Amino acid sequence: MHPSFATAHLRDETECVETLLQALKWDSDRARRVQLRSDQFIRRIRDQKGGMSEIETFLETYPLSSPEGLALMTLAEALLRVPDSATADALIAEKMASGSWQAAGSGLMKMAGIGMGLAQKTLGSFLGDLGRPVIRKGMEEAIRRIGQQFVVGETIEKAASGARKLEKQGYRMSYDMLGEGARTRADANRYFENYMQAADAIGKAGDPALSLQARPGMSVKLSALHPRYSWTQRESCVPELIERLSVLCHKAAKNNISLTVDAEEADRLELAWEILTTVATLPDLRGWDGFGFAIQAYEKRCFSLIDEIGPLAERAGRQLQVRLVKGAYWDTEIKRAQVGGLSDYPVFTRKINTDLSYLACAQKLLALRGRIRPMFATHNAHTVASVLEMAGTDQSGFEFQRLHGMGIALHDQVLSENMAPVTIYAPVGSYEDLLAYLVRRMLENGANTSFVSKVRGTASASEIGADPVERARAHENKRQPRLALPCDIFMPERSNSAGIDLSHGMTRNDFFAKLPPAQSWRSVAVTPIIKGEYPIKSGAKQVLNSPGNSAEVLAEVWDTTADRIETAFAIAQEGYRQWNATSASDRAAALNKMADLLERDSTKLVGLLQLEGGKTLYDCLNEIREAVDFCRYYAAEGLKAFTPDGQYLPGPTGEDNRLILEGRGTFVCISPWNFPLAIFLGQIAAALMAGNSVIAKPAEQTPFIAFEAVKLLLEAGIPASAITLLPGDGRIGAALTAHPQVAGVAFTGSTEVARLINQTLAAKPGAIVPLIAETGGQNAMLVDSTALPEQVIDDVMLSAFGSAGQRCSALRVLYLQSDIADKVISLLKGALADLRIGDPRDPSTDVGPVIDAEAQKSLNQHIESLNGFAKLLGRAPLNESLQGWFVAPCAYEIDNIRRLPKEVFGPVLHVIRFAAKDRDQILNDINQTGYGLTFGIHSRLQERTKQTVTRVAAGNIYVNRSIIGAVVGVQPFGGRGLSGTGPKAGGPYYLHRFATEKTISINTTATGGNIALLASVED
Repeated sequence: MHPSFATAHLRDETECVETLLQALKWDSDRARRVQLRSDQFIRRIRDQKGGMSEIETFLETYPLSSPEGLALMTLAEALLRVPDSATADALIAEKMASGSWQAAGSGLMKMAGIGMGLAQKTLGSFLGDLGRPVIRKGMEEAIRRIGQQFVVGETIEKAASGARKLEKQGYRMSYDMLGEGARTRADANRYFENYMQAADAIGKAGDPALSLQARPGMSVKLSALHPRYSWTQRESCVPELIERLSVLCHKAAKNNISLTVDAEEADRLELAWEILTTVATLPDLRGWDGFGFAIQAYEKRCFSLIDEIGPLAERAGRQLQVRLVKGAYWDTEIKRAQVGGLSDYPVFTRKINTDLSYLACAQKLLALRGRIRPMFATHNAHTVASVLEMAGTDQSGFEFQRLHGMGIALHDQVLSENMAPVTIYAPVGSYEDLLAYLVRRMLENGANTSFVSKVRGTASASEIGADPVERARAHENKRQPRLALPCDIFMPERSNSAGIDLSHGMTRNDFFAKLPPAQSWRSVAVTPIIKGEYPIKSGAKQVLNSPGNSAEVLAEVWDTTADRIETAFAIAQEGYRQWNATSASDRAAALNKMADLLERDSTKLVGLLQLEGGKTLYDCLNEIREAVDFCRYYAAEGLKAFTPDGQYLPGPTGEDNRLILEGRGTFVCISPWNFPLAIFLGQIAAALMAGNSVIAKPAEQTPFIAFEAVKLLLEAGIPASAITLLPGDGRIGAALTAHPQVAGVAFTGSTEVARLINQTLAAKPGAIVPLIAETGGQNAMLVDSTALPEQVIDDVMLSAFGSAGQRCSALRVLYLQSDIADKVISLLKGALADLRIGDPRDPSTDVGPVIDAEAQKSLNQHIESLNGFAKLLGRAPLNESLQGWFVAPCAYEIDNIRRLPKEVFGPVLHVIRFAAKDRDQILNDINQTGYGLTFGIHSRLQERTKQTVTRVAAGNIYVNRSIIGAVVGVQPFGGRGLSGTGPKAGGPYYLHRFATEKTISINTTATGGNIALLASVED
């Protein structure tokens, strides 16, 4: 049974805001009382001498919108984890050169400003080399001091000791043991042990005479307790997380302290709720009122989520604690929704709507006092004033919370006047675990829209504390119009392909219910594709429904003899004349309809891709979206390029000069098995949009996906004479490319076959025709010591092992700077150990089979050769009982890229250590392979990154991200050298390669004088 808040997922923002406005009891008298109290808070904050903490002073001196602020945030995020002095010096020099450093303020900021200014001057002088160690040590100390402003102690013992002064002021502490997003089991075990030890230490540090609500507590993150905290791993991660959280709760109850589960990303909300409700209702925890969790007001579901909390407390037979926060991952949620092509955002797009939501949620929580204990986390004076006003005469049963080092002046007032208890959310941990928290807090509180930032400015108290309810009500457009919906981010040219949020249980159940039965793909009807009937051998229907792989079925069904090829070209030639004469707008309309049909039939296509291509669920969904994007993108680009009147070209008066694009003739499109829908349709869509007819030869391993795609093209309005399907093996492709009437070839596949096609085209009589080839790559990623290992490992696992390594863009060679290699390799080994290999139809499968027995044999032979000279670093577990062409993802350390004479097309990663001084030689080695498809770099050194990007001869370069998943129209894809001819697929120049150019020049004065010129110079 799904929770009631599930139906609020991705609701229209206007509907959400109107619901909140109607629910919130907020009249003009209440608004005025809140405003008066808020203004008083703000005036006292500003009047208080030294009212800002050092970190607030830091953000005032160096706002994140300034070069200095951005430089310091990079230093704060990276410097202390750079192990080698040379790279640390380079990072310091680069960031110091980017700003003007002030010796402003006092204490930390004055010291930092003087030190940074001195470092900037010295690093550019002769004394720089001599002074680098001193400067480095000083900068590291300054950055360490900045980081220390965010934590109350590096260990729980130090934190508890340091917190005594704050506790004497009346504050309660809630310790957050830093650490989130475990990548390995070892990470999760370490974080779990930290939590267990912290619970004991916090219990000992607290005054036993105090009530549970007055004693210190702790916060935990579920993502720290399991490396695979995702809905796809629900069957394994939920029971394990329930068990671990239960143990922690029993430990907290034994120590008479509270435990709060922090909120995380929106796509984990339903998982978290399942875990929380189970733990909250454990019978042996009855009587302990310390269990709680955080909810985020920027989530559209937050208001309805609270409706589930009261009944949960009743079922649990205890009081629950609920921390209400505004939310800390807003920018991440926005990007995820856009990348995922969701119908809307899970969060509010206007900050004022989040403020409204917070107040409406606070009102609802206050009404539940007794069953729950609300904990209002905020640094906003107006929010504090609003909560106090809504609480009414009963100022008990709730508390406020602030972050350590933030909101001090505001909450000191709350405490001094006994308005409500205040808890400090107090992070505890070493610098290594601080990074993610540090950057999030700096972004959250350093943004110009935050109260902490505004209160430091010159705006009046009434402006800073303006009524969010009235402001939200006043907006005619409740959502932020400058932030397009995910489906509209490419408008007005085209719609984004529609994604599906499978983290939402109801959506997921509906989707899986529509998937075709396991073997229904074999009943795909093989229909005539061109005029006239293809001869299908007797018994074809029985063959189609029999076991066997696609190639075997194809050989039995399809008669592709030489006369069939001649027939295909004859029909295609006639089809070209008709289709080329069709207007660009009609051609575009057909492709846009094709995109709609792909989305309509997405579940059927998922079934085909899984069963014929061996693709995992998300690989299927992403490929369908890419195919949709190709159709819409080329339709939009074609409307601009293939206008009836052509492109006007400037020239002398009395002439009309225009450039017109037309189709070339019949294009042969040969596509691979690794993207049997997206690349197949991408080639075809471009050729068709340019006015060509197409003869398409899909990979012999995946013909049924091609059948289904062509059927949809016909349904979309592409004439049967304009699209011909000729499946078969390489002999069919060779015959097609050698035909005298071929006007061009689009090919994606191996470099060797591309060479053969090129030679064939060059040798054939007739017109010289283009070859558009995208081939393989010896794709490398370079990781220096400024990179964040956890981010690196996320991107490496996706790049190297996603799609079983069967992408032309996949990572083949990982270069690790020696200084951090052991750390990254340890993470790599642990992440490999948790990969799940199996049936691609199982959503929990990370890696499915390779495409066929030949591919499996080739990969196993390569692995066997690696065992002779390379060092095995890690391998994913492979169940020997699995039936199929499975290859366990693995990583080997080698000494040089020259050990790899060709691309290894599968889940095998080769790791090479390098010294920082050898960076130039490494880039030379990569370029000398001759391949130039994808390249990645992980670094915080911007100038060095720019230099690397310039030097590397690759078609697609990715910085601090994965190197796969190029998005149509966003990251045009294609290589150079041995990796392809260009132009890039999904780019603005691709269509032109499928076209011929015609220049038309008209002397407009031939029939008389230049009337237009005479008219233009009249007085």
